[in-house]
Amino acid sequence: MRIENSFIPVEGVGETTERRLWGRGVTTWEEFDPGVDVAGVGTTTADRIESFIAEALTRLDDGDSAYFDREFPSGERWRLYENFREETCFFDIETTGLDERRDRVTTVSFHQGGETTTLVAGDDLTARQLREQFADASLLATFNGARFDVPFLETSFDVDIDTPHLDLMYPAKRIGLSGGLKPIEKQLGIDRDRPDISGRDAVRLWREYERGDEAALETLVSYNREDTVNLQALADAVCEALDEEVFAAAPDGDGD
Repeated sequence: MRIENSFIPVEGVGETTERRLWGRGVTTWEEFDPGVDVAGVGTTTADRIESFIAEALTRLDDGDSAYFDREFPSGERWRLYENFREETCFFDIETTGLDERRDRVTTVSFHQGGETTTLVAGDDLTARQLREQFADASLLATFNGARFDVPFLETSFDVDIDTPHLDLMYPAKRIGLSGGLKPIEKQLGIDRDRPDISGRDAVRLWREYERGDEAALETLVSYNREDTVNLQALADAVCEALDEEVFAAAPDGDGD
């Protein structure tokens, strides 16, 4: 599903009205006719839809993901993914614990445009490097990053991460996938080279590296990178499932 299929950002257009528009064949902005006979779309709403489309087309041409992040309901931001797939930065952090004010970020991996980069504490993991990694992203994607990864980085490095953010934990729940990242991967058939390593192991590996075990760091980095790369497979699967549930299954006619 693409942004151009969406009418839900418009004031007065909820899920029911949007589905009615799709059912009438108005599945993209260019197909909208202000005279369309759809329950819930009177003259005022039709004018609002036209104004939104005019503004949104310009914003989309400009690649302004922040505009759509503001305009879409929070539960519908997954719809931004298809348009900004190539500019999405998937990222994941490893830490020495769960408290951002006491514990330390050890590694951060980023996956964007087919390339994966890892920053390591004590080497190249700095505020400047973090800003550079996020600079070209139109959309960030994490798993539980809104509650963990983002506030941890902001507190630890005094950075502001304000790029539009798709936390995949929430759309995954919407299609019945709950629990941690690894159980969800198993449900979706997403493989791992090292399924035996856990977040607790990541803490242990960092401690072993601090004691001089370089191989432990290699294993930790490999684990962190795999988390990040797998986020893209998760985003693809979740957004495809939501597309089928929300858009492809839209009813014909005026039914809800």
